[in-house]
Amino acid sequence: MASQGRPPTDDEQSTLASAALDEFTEGFHGEVLLPDDEEYETARHIWNGMIDKHPAVVAQCSGTADVVAAVRFAREHDLPLAVHGGGHNVSGHAVCDDGVMLDLSAMNGVYVDPDARRVRAQGGATLGDVDRETQLFGLATALGVVSETGIAGLTLNGGVGHLRREYGLSLDNLTSAEVVTADGSVLTASDSENPDLFWAIRGGGGNFGVVTSFEYELHAVGPEVFGLFVWFHGDDATAALEAFREYSADASRKGTVLPFYATVPELDEFPEEAWGEPVVALLGCYDGSAEDAEAEFEALRTVAEPVVDFSGEMAYTDLQSMLDEDYPDGLRYYWKSSYVTELTDDVVDLLVRYGEERLSPLSTVDIWHLGGAISDVEPEETAFYHRDAPFMVTFEANWEDPDADDENVQWAKNGLAELREMPVASGAYGNFPGFGEDPARTLFGDNYDRLVEIKREYDPENVFRLNQNVVPDAPTGDAR
Repeated sequence: MASQGRPPTDDEQSTLASAALDEFTEGFHGEVLLPDDEEYETARHIWNGMIDKHPAVVAQCSGTADVVAAVRFAREHDLPLAVHGGGHNVSGHAVCDDGVMLDLSAMNGVYVDPDARRVRAQGGATLGDVDRETQLFGLATALGVVSETGIAGLTLNGGVGHLRREYGLSLDNLTSAEVVTADGSVLTASDSENPDLFWAIRGGGGNFGVVTSFEYELHAVGPEVFGLFVWFHGDDATAALEAFREYSADASRKGTVLPFYATVPELDEFPEEAWGEPVVALLGCYDGSAEDAEAEFEALRTVAEPVVDFSGEMAYTDLQSMLDEDYPDGLRYYWKSSYVTELTDDVVDLLVRYGEERLSPLSTVDIWHLGGAISDVEPEETAFYHRDAPFMVTFEANWEDPDADDENVQWAKNGLAELREMPVASGAYGNFPGFGEDPARTLFGDNYDRLVEIKREYDPENVFRLNQNVVPDAPTGDAR
């Protein structure tokens, strides 16, 4: 499989080398990079090393006015428009060939109001940016589990993190947003202003505009929490997953657990004799006293003799960044997901089998425990539809060798296809989308038709189409 992308065409570059481009550049306060510029190569690359696309223009925005200018320029010249927040979505939609790459990276300010328990963060901010500022006040909002992830894509597609069962998805904590729509308007989206747009951006991805700032509700979390991180030998994988299944039936909302099939890394923190061994690790968080956490996770930590157990009290920011080194820039990634209503024996057997058959030691098979506050919200209350499933299963293909693209992608596709043959599996998650092969209705379920109507209002020309696209001219009932 070739990298996702192609070189820019001479015709496109010559078309943009015009008075219109000069006018755009002169009125832009950030940086406008073209293929001949020295910084262009660095700017066009994103986190997933499989993505190798060549935009005609990289517009590095300094503020909302630059975003408006870039959106209008792309629309007026009928150019593809990619929006780069953190650039961590595996699908590679943050960059495009022969179009405009709208880069929000420099817009990463974070502003905390501790009295109101609110934080406003610009669209280029990462989880780490937000956590760093909010933890000064012992506060946090529900974000993801890798601190280098951008808040924008994470939130617009859902957002599952260590606080998900207690405080819901990232989008459930969103109180308002500033959105630049396809016609260049700057709108506030909230329950009281443009509520239809607010409904749509909470789960509808980047279909409706560029979100230049997010305002979230904050909660008293940290500065320390109890982190669960225990690793079991591969021979104990089934027993560990069965123990997790039993635990999940009565788990506290203060606790979250993410089991994953992995490989022991060659790091000094692990016993050298276990390096390279297949394992099942359980990663989690408990937002409460250490005593309560010990009781909460005891059965999970004692189901077998662990390879190593790193569990204990730790800084919340350390927990949030614990997985950062596992997902470096430039590694090759392909992730697919499905929701699961029950961890049947067949599901457990499949996950263990695909864990054993991983082609790369960096790949994982993950089970996200959902429910709790996520399922308190009815599916029609936001665009995020899949509220009732207690679990999400993810096949994460992560590898280094470009020559191994085909087999690693196929491993993830095969695992998901086999899982989806089971009656307990359905749907998909927008932040683990592969390359966006699934029909949009797979993500949006019965909310799809309403999303089409809102798309027609705010983006009738489908300017924002580089995403899990909601097509404005699709008839209702269309499964595209």
